[in-house]
Amino acid sequence: METNFLEFFAPTRVLAGAGLVESLGQEVSRLGWSRCFIVTDSFMRESGQLERVLAGLRSGPVEVAGIFDEAVPDSEVSIVERCAKRAGEASPDCILALGGGSVIDTAKAANILLTLGGELLDYEGFGLIDSPLTPLLAIPTTAGSGSEVTQFAVIKHQARQAKLSFFSPYLVPSAAVLDPEMTVSLPPSLTATTGMDALTHAIEAHLSTSANPIASGLALQAVRLIFTYLPRAVHEGYDPGARQAMLLAASMAGMAFSSTMVGVVHAAAHACGGLYGVPHGLANAILLPHGMLYNLQVAAAKLADIAHAAGTRETGLSHEEYGRKAVAAVEQLCAQCGLQQRLKDTGLPRDGLAAVAELAAVDGAVFTNPRPAEADDILKLLEDAYE
Repeated sequence: METNFLEFFAPTRVLAGAGLVESLGQEVSRLGWSRCFIVTDSFMRESGQLERVLAGLRSGPVEVAGIFDEAVPDSEVSIVERCAKRAGEASPDCILALGGGSVIDTAKAANILLTLGGELLDYEGFGLIDSPLTPLLAIPTTAGSGSEVTQFAVIKHQARQAKLSFFSPYLVPSAAVLDPEMTVSLPPSLTATTGMDALTHAIEAHLSTSANPIASGLALQAVRLIFTYLPRAVHEGYDPGARQAMLLAASMAGMAFSSTMVGVVHAAAHACGGLYGVPHGLANAILLPHGMLYNLQVAAAKLADIAHAAGTRETGLSHEEYGRKAVAAVEQLCAQCGLQQRLKDTGLPRDGLAAVAELAAVDGAVFTNPRPAEADDILKLLEDAYE
């Protein structure tokens, strides 16, 4: 192995364990914060999870400066702007994001405006956030996006029918609390799709042209955990061990792809979501086997690593044969979790595939895919995934 240069950045303080939310105020105080603005969604309030967090904050000398509970799946620019305005009125010294990936991304994007001002689109893309932001603590309630440890935020722009990406080391949360008790009530379907999002992060991080040994180590361990524990989390939702393992897997995959970027699967999934509202995790689950097959001719050895991590025990196979075993293992995992496996079943119209391919071809994720992918290549991939 030769590595001329390697940079790996994972500064988030990660705390993992059942019941950690109960002493949340003590941890916030230890970090030096005392006035917290909470970003969450209506479900967290209605389900009682927000109250658990508020009770946990009372374990230390922490004041709740305000609560924004209007985050939604596929959060949109106008929601981010409203959240930032509310946070500005509260004058917090830290932000606490409670929810899934969209909630955490909403908090990240609102934090840009809270700290730096201006318009959100001023910061779209890579490296345009050039100074530290208000400290952010994330409590994920799904095991999928890994946003609690990444340098990314993805926000939908309704007028452009596209998902905007924001990338900066200053977007990485200062701390993350991985408490499985916050995820045990997640429905099976969402457990499955968010878990497949984490798996796609892990696999594409390992395949990426920017892959490095540290990221690949995290990615492959995430693959092992997901293949072992995702079916249990889906079918035995109140299994705290499975839920904890999936939270760890999602964070490890997040650390991995935050360093390496992802690939053609994510590019196409972003476009499916931006144009036709296909849920991100479901799009990834359907497209992942096809993306792996597309990359097989240039990344067979790395796909063989995926097969081994997924539990393939056969010996004497070529890298290509192992790669095909990896694809079959992903398809089997989707079936075990009861997931749709055709784009056709998501409501995406066949005559929309060309537009999806065109948008995916200019998505930032496609540029670190191991095999170059133009619009025509992505259209073929989408057509294979459609039926």
